[in-house]
Amino acid sequence: MKLLVTGGLGFIGSNFIRHMLEKYPGYKILNLDKQTYAGNPDNLLEIEKNPKYSFVHGDICDNDVVNSVMQKVDQVVHFAAESHVDRSIDDASVFVKTNVLGTFTLLDAALRHNIKKFIHISTDEVYGSIINGSFKETDILTPSSPYSSSKAGSDLLARSYFITHKLPVIITRCTNNFGPYQYPEKLIPLFITNLLENRKVPVYGTGKNVRDWIYVLDHCKAIDFVLHKGITGEIYNIGGGSEITNIDITKKILDILGKDGSMIEYVKDRPGHDLRYSLDCGKLRKLGWAPEYDFDEALKYTVKWYVENQWWWEKLKR
Repeated sequence: MKLLVTGGLGFIGSNFIRHMLEKYPGYKILNLDKQTYAGNPDNLLEIEKNPKYSFVHGDICDNDVVNSVMQKVDQVVHFAAESHVDRSIDDASVFVKTNVLGTFTLLDAALRHNIKKFIHISTDEVYGSIINGSFKETDILTPSSPYSSSKAGSDLLARSYFITHKLPVIITRCTNNFGPYQYPEKLIPLFITNLLENRKVPVYGTGKNVRDWIYVLDHCKAIDFVLHKGITGEIYNIGGGSEITNIDITKKILDILGKDGSMIEYVKDRPGHDLRYSLDCGKLRKLGWAPEYDFDEALKYTVKWYVENQWWWEKLKR
């Protein structure tokens, strides 16, 4: 297999590339990444010289670059996206450009070059908030933030290319990821690194917002599973089955690092902050996938990784 991974220097993309090269030594992976603030070459330092891996510095909105790389592959896993909700509230323009126009550019090139499979990586946030129960793949999309709206738009574009052009698209929607190499603006790495610097952790509102968390390698294995066994044209929810409030996950991190509640700083809630995300992942589980990692153990390992790899995150926070 010759696989194009977009956004492969990011958190999930880099973990996915590492997983795929370890599991399938015969595969060739081409990584297309713009190297924005979250696209970090340090994420893949150990595989830079792997003969099965190649890197192209480029923008998914650039037709020439996209068509050039698309000629060299037969399947695509599309991670590249702007993904931080707070940033999208401050300036939505880059989110619309990257997430919508960039996805369109990739889909159009994939159609032109007869790509055999196009996996579009999305998020549970496209469904919006839910008080009771869990969202299924057939539920309508009611996104709340400019970020999630731009992702919903890209989902619909990807779906349309399957319906209209029969491009072999599969869409995955995943819950909150955590693990090594996550940029320290997201909740778990931000809180871990703040505490390691003896700084307080900012908790929005009352901290009662609920998220389902999945260890990043479980997500990577789910994408691997969908790539090989997923049905073209389908949408698959991916979740860890570990729903927890923001304040409770904060307390878990405090406990692991031996800190107390005095390190919590409650801050003004962000606009349009969804209360609860929850996915019904029965569709993918029926095909044979299930998460492998225990949440508490994976969280301890994640904290340990940030403790032992300050060289990686200190310069990012500076």
